[in-house]
Amino acid sequence: MIIGVPKESYPGERRVALVPSVVPSLTKAGFEIAIEAGAGFSAGYLDADYTDKGARILGSRADVFKTADVVAQVLCYGSNDKTGKDDVALYRQGQFLVGFLRPLGAAQTLQDIAAKGVVSFSVELMPRITRAQSMDALSAMATIAGYKAVLLAADTVPRLFPMLTTAAGTITPARVFIMGAGVAGLQAISTARRLGAVVSAYDVRPAVKEQVQSLGGRFVELPLEAKDAQDARGYATAQDETFYKRQRELLGKVVAESDVVITTAVVPGKKAPVLVTEDMVKGMAPGSVIVDLAAERGGNCELTEAGKTVVKHNVTIVGELNLASEVPYHASQMYAKTIATFLVHLFKGGKPELNLEDEITRETLITRGGEIVHGRVREFFSLSR
Repeated sequence: MIIGVPKESYPGERRVALVPSVVPSLTKAGFEIAIEAGAGFSAGYLDADYTDKGARILGSRADVFKTADVVAQVLCYGSNDKTGKDDVALYRQGQFLVGFLRPLGAAQTLQDIAAKGVVSFSVELMPRITRAQSMDALSAMATIAGYKAVLLAADTVPRLFPMLTTAAGTITPARVFIMGAGVAGLQAISTARRLGAVVSAYDVRPAVKEQVQSLGGRFVELPLEAKDAQDARGYATAQDETFYKRQRELLGKVVAESDVVITTAVVPGKKAPVLVTEDMVKGMAPGSVIVDLAAERGGNCELTEAGKTVVKHNVTIVGELNLASEVPYHASQMYAKTIATFLVHLFKGGKPELNLEDEITRETLITRGGEIVHGRVREFFSLSR
């Protein structure tokens, strides 16, 4: 089987689906690797790096799709709402597609893929089980985003993060508040602590308290109990508006006392919950910073503008999208490792024999035989059986 990697076409996307270091393991597993010329350049990987490892370079995007049995991308059509549809004309019957598909975004994109006879796999739906950890691309990219969010905040806030004792006096450390202690939030806590900030964090799941504390953060506890705080996959679940209203009331004081607030609360397929209202922003000190990692899904801050950095009530609100792409070298390296492991799992010995008894294969398979076949996705879009 030939794995083809086209250059990412989403505007500003700098990652690449496979990096040279994973090519030998894939060829050993029975695959051939074909890379579009220049696909890795923006991430710091040259064509010569790929050929040195045994991959071949193809001259155009069309050549990659024409040649490949499996197309590996970072942002496939579905997650790429700008230029992704251009790829549909290049799809072939029976071709495999692996990458971020945003399966709970729009049914039409999935139907377009299905109509071309493509067998697609969405890495966002990787089950959170022990043997799938090495294939969890979503967590890998969330790690990058959590790290980068803190660097953006540190670069924007008009004060230093660490406590410094100098001849000019003692500088007190910055106070950073992380809302949501999932993968991105935990990495943000760790990075802010490494930079010397005093860090607090909150999550609707009481179970993460120990993780927050193990990283040196203070866990903010509220006299508020979430109903079914997490689902079977370990993700935080959406709560009703009454819960969020009470939560905002209780967290207002913590937000007001913080120099930096980083929000990370995203519920798949739904608008992000509003955690920081305009009134809460008004209560923050001038020069404070909010980095909203849920900007793409509507934002956790009421004043967030997706893709923009704005100043409201003397507070800078960062709504940057796709932060992982801003660290493309290592983001690509991490993504490639998860994808390569997933491909070896899907195609034993480089052969297209899918085992639908396997949870990993079954839970990531979106389209096959001209239809959307994923049960949860069909239910989400109310598609008839």
